Amino acid sequence: MKIFIDTANIEMIEEINSWGILDGVTTNPSLIAKEKTDLKTCVKRISEIVDGPISAEAISMTAPEMIKEGRELSKIHDNINVKLPMCVEALKATKVLSSEGIDVNMTLIFSPHQALLASKAGARFVSPFVGRLDDIGQSGSEALAQIVGAFRNYDTGTEIIAASIRHPMHVLEAALLGADIATIPYDILKKMVSHPKTDEGIRSFLADYEKSKK
Repeated sequence: MKIFIDTANIEMIEEINSWGILDGVTTNPSLIAKEKTDLKTCVKRISEIVDGPISAEAISMTAPEMIKEGRELSKIHDNINVKLPMCVEALKATKVLSSEGIDVNMTLIFSPHQALLASKAGARFVSPFVGRLDDIGQSGSEALAQIVGAFRNYDTGTEIIAASIRHPMHVLEAALLGADIATIPYDILKKMVSHPKTDEGIRSFLADYEKSKK
């Protein structure tokens, strides 16, 4: 499973990239706004750090405007994919953009039906929101499992990004279910590194080494 980071914070991206485990980056308008920057400047800077897919979200809501915006975003760097929210207009735009060789990440996916339609329209990625489904009392992992199961029946060429990750168990569930990618917030990636028994073991090894020098 590939690992993306879900942020627009350059320092966080640089740090996680330095670990040698980062395959790509997803952003959205809320994350961009948090960094007090503009979309084009931000994703261009990210493209200088990460050699992998970078999602840049269009904010237009009609197909012609999405297509125009998507074309402009794709010119920033070869690794840019255009993030579109699941709706009829986005399906129309995805069909056109994908036919032009522009990758689309269909976001705000909450059901297998939506994922299937996005894939049919030509989306390179679909992003089911696991955590947000859990938030409303539905099973995000169940929806993800259904999408993975359906896609396995066909050679769609569409990759599944487990999104809206709330905790490390979501990442594990995504991997066990066969998601192609998990896009993970910075703090969750940090939690995945740590385990109290690992910390205990390191302290023990260092203490034993110090004793051996005496």
